[in-house]
Amino acid sequence: MAFGIRRHELEAWKEKVKRGEIAFLTHYWYDERFPDCTTVTKVGCADIAQLTAWGRQYGLKEEWIDRRGEFPHFDLLGETQRRVLRQEGRLFELERFTKRGKKR
Repeated sequence: MAFGIRRHELEAWKEKVKRGEIAFLTHYWYDERFPDCTTVTKVGCADIAQLTAWGRQYGLKEEWIDRRGEFPHFDLLGETQRRVLRQEGRLFELERFTKRGKKR
């Protein structure tokens, strides 16, 4: 279940993905399989080769790409999420969902 984002943010992400751009979308998220993770960053791109190459630089494997639907993406969680967003200069996306300096 995703929450904490606005419709226009989701629509902008979808458009970037469809255009073959690497697109980031971070939002609150809950999945009982990952009880310590309260956010997820979806990094998508319709160009699978480009998405695979992007992920490879962070140690992400092609088989981890979620290919369901028309928006292929990696789901970044936990420390991988923080590390990748930090290296991409996008830590602000995660900090938006952080309260009082607590890591999520």
